[in-house]
Amino acid sequence: MAEPRRLVFQLTEKQKQFCLARTKHTAYGGARGGGKSWIVRYKACRMARRYGAPDEYSQGIRICIVRRTLEDLRKNHLDQLKIMLKGLAKYVKDDRRFVFDNGSTIKLEYCDNANDIDHFQGVEYDVIFIEEATQFDPEWLKQIAASCRGANNFPHRVYYTCNPGGPGHQYIKRLFVDRRFEGREKPEDYSFIQAKVTDNKVLMDRDPEYIGFLENLPPKLRKAWLEGDWNVYEGQFFEEFRNDPDHYDDQEWTHVINPIPIKRHWPIYRSFDWGYRKPFSCGWYAIDEEGTMYRFLELYGVQKSGNTSLADEGLKWTPDKVFKTIKRMEEEHPMLAGREILGVADYQIWDAEQGESIADTGMKYGIFFDKSDKKRIPGWMQCHYRLQFDNDGRPRFYVFTNCTEFIRTIPTLEYDEHEDEDLNSHGEDHAADEWRYLCMKHLIEPIVEIPEKHPAWGADPLGTWGGGRIQ
Repeated sequence: MAEPRRLVFQLTEKQKQFCLARTKHTAYGGARGGGKSWIVRYKACRMARRYGAPDEYSQGIRICIVRRTLEDLRKNHLDQLKIMLKGLAKYVKDDRRFVFDNGSTIKLEYCDNANDIDHFQGVEYDVIFIEEATQFDPEWLKQIAASCRGANNFPHRVYYTCNPGGPGHQYIKRLFVDRRFEGREKPEDYSFIQAKVTDNKVLMDRDPEYIGFLENLPPKLRKAWLEGDWNVYEGQFFEEFRNDPDHYDDQEWTHVINPIPIKRHWPIYRSFDWGYRKPFSCGWYAIDEEGTMYRFLELYGVQKSGNTSLADEGLKWTPDKVFKTIKRMEEEHPMLAGREILGVADYQIWDAEQGESIADTGMKYGIFFDKSDKKRIPGWMQCHYRLQFDNDGRPRFYVFTNCTEFIRTIPTLEYDEHEDEDLNSHGEDHAADEWRYLCMKHLIEPIVEIPEKHPAWGADPLGTWGGGRIQ
């Protein structure tokens, strides 16, 4: 009797770490050329071969590989698996499923839109691989992962491969890179294996020009694709936003700075964006004699206390609770107490089909607003103008280091797929929206002359200084 075929391949050190990972959620990648799709196929096949009859898992295990589109699934996995598993598993075409003699299965699935989530309703898998996870909406990722369950005693696990950028960028970055956990998420359940093209010796040997291609990319793409920097990526809306701790004090070539005194004669503004089912955002700003804007304080819908996340509670803040808190902050905060504060807010807070509007609730507490300008594109351009640097490395907008939600969310926002100059509103855009409202109250002109760049950044072929988009 012929000996059954074995799956034997040369693995990189990072791929070995991925194969040995035992956390409930494991992410792999973070840059181009790390061998992500290949190692998914390899690990899935090895697991399917290893666990099944006559082993303790007599019914075999159920594995699912998920891509965003059916075409991606076919191009990146189906054809390759047919070759890898020839003689090892039977392919059931109508179900896109490989069936092994020991009872284990590998199902190929896709999720291109919200309706495709139905593919995972009532289905149970022991292991799920979500390929290019940042290309999925965060809610889809949660629902797909929820299908990793079952009555057997196999340790259910979800594996994610990913690059910076995409609708799920912020969600994946929060869990695996920043390691900021909410609700019932446990740190010990999450691990991240950073894999770069330099870790993939096979690719570098077979295609030595590929790393040269990555090294010659424009600065931001190079940092994302070659270095795996999660703070920059293609499609980023505020590409020019800089957070450089080395310049927090001298305030040059950075937008984030250490707090400075707000002078008594600088006007103070409160800008507000209400979220009906999403977090609200309230920011306080000052504008100096030269027209430079400073965001020095914020109140955001997702609040934290110690190591316990109150995200769920934050989302359920009532209008009364919000404005009661705003009132208290303005009476007690040293930069706000006794100051005249001018407000601007989303015009929709005045809408009320019946009963009290959000604006009415604010007025009960002495919190008043002017209506914001509705125009989105001009508003975003004003934000871009504020972020431009002059020849001395000075922008016309700064944010204090204590405004953590603004600093966290602004770099994660992306362009809309259908409106070239608009922001994708599916992202966490609440702080950006209320900042836009205030920018439209204080219009400025763009810096026409492009300044010399910071020496460490080199040239700027992306044209981000004027708020332009990569074409």
